[in-house]
Amino acid sequence: MEDLSLHILDIVENSIRAGAEHVSVKLNEKDGVLFLSIEDDGKGMDKRILQRVTSPFYSSKEGKKFGLGLSLLKHAVLETKGSFEINSSVGKGTRIRASFIRNHPDMKPLGDISLTMKMLRLSHPGIEFIYEFTGNSA
Repeated sequence: MEDLSLHILDIVENSIRAGAEHVSVKLNEKDGVLFLSIEDDGKGMDKRILQRVTSPFYSSKEGKKFGLGLSLLKHAVLETKGSFEINSSVGKGTRIRASFIRNHPDMKPLGDISLTMKMLRLSHPGIEFIYEFTGNSA
């Protein structure tokens, strides 16, 4: 994926497929680090799925053998020497936290995150989206 906004779009679409009614996307830039948090109240994942979900050779989507969304996001994070964490509980939802080192040469551009969130709101009017950004740019 070319920019961070496309990663966010893909992950949020996963939240929607998981039955989320509330999705929060938060970005915070501080001291050269961009922190991303995506949290939903979807169906969540059990420990077995959680262990496999960042593998590109795993997908929970029916009829698909590959699941690239989370694995590509994790790869983008690790390319910048950042960190990646995913927590999930069945029936309670999922939270993804990532940090990116902004001045790293492999840091992807942010893209148009505001437009991405606007498209999500227009495409899924029954879902509550929260988008917050604090820091220098977005």
